[in-house]
Amino acid sequence: MSTPDGLFNLLALASHLFWLVPLLPLLSAALIAILLLLRRGAGDAGEPLTAAIAGTAALAALLLLLVFDLLAIGGTLPELLESGEWLRIGTVAIRLSFVADAYSLPAATLVALITWIALRFSATYLHREVAFPRFFLGMSLFLAGILLIVLAGNAVLTFVGWELAGFSSWLLIAYAWERPVATGNALFVFLCNRIGDAGFMLGIALATWSAGSLEWARLTGDSGLAQVTARLLAFGFVLAALVKSAQLPFTPWIARALEGPTPSSAIFYGSLMVHAGVYLLCRLQGLLVQVPDLLALLAVVGLATAAYGALCALVQSDVKSALVFSTVTQVGLMVCCCGLGLFWLAACHAGLHAAWRAYQFLLAPAYMHLVGQPAPPVPPWLARQRWGYTAALQRFWIEPLANSLLTRPTLALGRDVRALDERFIDPLVGAPRDDKRSDTCDAADELIRGHGLAGHALFNFANRLQRLESALLLSGEGAMEKSLRRAAHYADAIESLLEQPRYLMLMVMATFVVIL
Repeated sequence: MSTPDGLFNLLALASHLFWLVPLLPLLSAALIAILLLLRRGAGDAGEPLTAAIAGTAALAALLLLLVFDLLAIGGTLPELLESGEWLRIGTVAIRLSFVADAYSLPAATLVALITWIALRFSATYLHREVAFPRFFLGMSLFLAGILLIVLAGNAVLTFVGWELAGFSSWLLIAYAWERPVATGNALFVFLCNRIGDAGFMLGIALATWSAGSLEWARLTGDSGLAQVTARLLAFGFVLAALVKSAQLPFTPWIARALEGPTPSSAIFYGSLMVHAGVYLLCRLQGLLVQVPDLLALLAVVGLATAAYGALCALVQSDVKSALVFSTVTQVGLMVCCCGLGLFWLAACHAGLHAAWRAYQFLLAPAYMHLVGQPAPPVPPWLARQRWGYTAALQRFWIEPLANSLLTRPTLALGRDVRALDERFIDPLVGAPRDDKRSDTCDAADELIRGHGLAGHALFNFANRLQRLESALLLSGEGAMEKSLRRAAHYADAIESLLEQPRYLMLMVMATFVVIL
């Protein structure tokens, strides 16, 4: 009798280590990063160690989750596990809380299983790749992020996982960073997902202000929120879910995301991350049922996205594109189920689809060898509809519209910053300039001079200002010159930092937060 009791006590003690599940892959990512910095994880000799670190962490997280599944079946695992306070927003305490219910535990177990299988597959598939350690670093970060999404007990901890998964996906889309197409697609995906992140942050802010709590149990329960407040709060989280699950009008980013290696495509956009939005909707079930108009919106958007994905999938010529648009169709049906109030059906559909689609994506590289015949032609009913076939082939022109609204303004902002650097900051710090317009100087000077009395007066006034500027800035070693040069040097250093990708990401994120 004592042996079963001792085993039971040991299992009960394991429930206090629930936080280890997302922490283990995060530690593996940190260890791989340290090996990269020490230059000990590169080359053929370092590949087994890197793969073993990532695979062991995923397997350990899976085994821990299986133990927690047994405890939950036995009724000894509480649904809410808290490990203390780690952040405070005003008077609202953010606790390190995890939820272990019928939604989170099966989803987390499936996530760990699929990721572990994909990591084992990647160890062979990416053999002798130059960026082999960087790939496993990104995959470990993703596993930590997606586990936080499905296990977190509050919105802030979920948002940490949300951002971690998004960052790792951006990192692996730009896996072949030396190719402009890869970096361009990564930028496009990053910008699209920032819209959803802004919606998530809006939901967090409204929950802090109106509900006074960020725990999912409090937000989805009967919190006594006003109808308008509940609608705005739910809208922020719904926007985040629609973007992450690539629903219309945010669908174009998912096709660009296929630029990454096949194992990451299988994990991110075939099976796991594309379902994160559906999981968030299921988690918000108690809040969404209070806002029937948002449920109707979800049903319409999901149905429209399913039709869009089905039509686009029929005209694809490569297997990965066909699979990803089929995924869009299935996820659209899940969102439609959420809009109809069938959250349990959406959750079951997401789990089954994730397992099947991961298998298909991992098998995609071998399809060309297994299938000895060409792809089937477009169905006759679609081929006869010339306008429908053209629209499906062009993906209903949503991608050019998104490119005009997102990518071009961001690149224009970068060009403006560069022009500011060349015309203002560099002259202040005395940086050399490569003036390639010497042959047009005379014509430009004549244009600037103008004509008539007013033109000569303005030109003389400009000359006087130029001499004053030269006297103050470009001659002597006065205190004003030193202070201005020092300030310009600091400005140039800050601007050079802002040109780096990580600071550009932060700037773009802040821009979308302010706009939305």
